[in-house]
Amino acid sequence: MKIIIAGGNGFLGKALTRHFEENGHQVIILTRKPVAANQIKWDAIHLGEWTACLEGADVLINLVGKSVDCRYTPKNKIEIVSSRIDSTRVLQKAVEGCINPPNVWLNASSATIYIHAETQIMTEENGIIGDDFSMNVCKAWEKEFFDSSNKNIRKVALRTSIVMGNKGGAFPKLALVTKLGLGGIQGRGNQMVSWIHIQDFCEAVSFIIQNEEISGSINITAPERLTNALMVKELIAKFKPLFALPSPVFLLEIASIFLGTETELLLKSRNVFPQKLLDAGFEFKYSDFNACLKAL
Repeated sequence: MKIIIAGGNGFLGKALTRHFEENGHQVIILTRKPVAANQIKWDAIHLGEWTACLEGADVLINLVGKSVDCRYTPKNKIEIVSSRIDSTRVLQKAVEGCINPPNVWLNASSATIYIHAETQIMTEENGIIGDDFSMNVCKAWEKEFFDSSNKNIRKVALRTSIVMGNKGGAFPKLALVTKLGLGGIQGRGNQMVSWIHIQDFCEAVSFIIQNEEISGSINITAPERLTNALMVKELIAKFKPLFALPSPVFLLEIASIFLGTETELLLKSRNVFPQKLLDAGFEFKYSDFNACLKAL
């Protein structure tokens, strides 16, 4: 297949590129700063010469979006929203101009679209979508994506949870914090953590591409959710630090200012379940957190 990945130079994009190329597919990356032969320059806002690469492509994957691992200042909020909306909007214009557009378009979204839930499981059908900055970003992102229907283009929004891998994302930070003895329970510790191993993420994306019955919004997360307290316990068992200091909410609030991030990333309970993937027959290689940790 010919696969276009917009924003493909990040953690997820690089993993998908390796995965697809190892399986014999051609990958073209749209990026602001191309450094390789398979990379094409674009600004994620305006149409340009880059649109030609979409002609005759099999798959389009859009992963563009400013990282939410930052302080939610007015400036950062605008950039978080605009980076997602603008890239989706210009790709829509580009595919509308194609004679032979991609067969399937996968657009990034986030499992944080659902409300804080400690006991209620969030499936695609029964999940509750609330009203705060992060959830409203996801709602606007998916609305921009699905508002325009394209004949013969299957659209899928990837509501992805925390992706665990060694070459980026949350795991290297969790491992370092635990080794330093700062990996104790965060807040009350009863917030649920939804996660997925990077290999299962790549396999799930491939599965969605091949399964023509899958469309709409889909949860990309492992079946097993676990509490922050249990996740911390598993990490401590693996890395065996001398101590593990807990982090009460007030301390996290102070630390987040100095670290340039938001406590929501640690304290929000994401109790998300991949009902559509399981119903379609997808099999996870790493369905429990211990197996994921062991592999990493």
